[in-house]
Amino acid sequence: MYARAANMFKMAKNWSAAGNAFCQAAKLHMQLQSKHDAATSFVDAGNAYKKADPQEAINCLNAAIDIYTDMGRFTIAAKHHITIAEIYETELVDIEKAIAHYEQSADYYKGEESNSSANKCLLKVAAYTAQLEQYQKAIEIYEQVGTSTMDNPLLKYSAKEYFFKAALCHFIVDELNAKLAVEKYEEMFPAFSDSRECKLLKKLLEAHEEQNSDSYTEAVSPLLIL
Repeated sequence: MYARAANMFKMAKNWSAAGNAFCQAAKLHMQLQSKHDAATSFVDAGNAYKKADPQEAINCLNAAIDIYTDMGRFTIAAKHHITIAEIYETELVDIEKAIAHYEQSADYYKGEESNSSANKCLLKVAAYTAQLEQYQKAIEIYEQVGTSTMDNPLLKYSAKEYFFKAALCHFIVDELNAKLAVEKYEEMFPAFSDSRECKLLKKLLEAHEEQNSDSYTEAVSPLLIL
């Protein structure tokens, strides 16, 4: 009955009322010990609330996640952590909370051997931690993802991008560390040496070392289109 009412509210685009009705359905399923149906209803409630009350959407999705993790359904739980992270990114603009949910999602995906999905979440974390000037954490993630993809025939071409971003983070903190990092990446991943990214880094480091502002500007300009 609640689910039917919720769908009627959805058709009328009354998102808060739809969310409320799905929540009531979820609670009823919980009383009946029907965990899967309860979790599904909480997700439906979260999706409805997303359009009207982002915080309530998060509450419902967290309730669904609790049920899924209790059932050992970690891949589904990971997916809903991503949804919550996206709400924090776009609706509530709380980047630190978005990072926390992407990290949790990555942990669950790793536990289920879904390394590609885990890496996608980790790259989000790296980008945001770099924005927040937490460069060491960003470096560790970019290096970790780069190392995990460089031996994969389908993904190895992405590795140079991750090592490039790690080196840039190093460069912001310390020029010598950036130089050593580039050498390390070349040794680990010989294909990196011939890449456009590696050549750009070396040009950037050389111009900075020589304090040559013209060369530095010339070296930096390609970064604007990367």
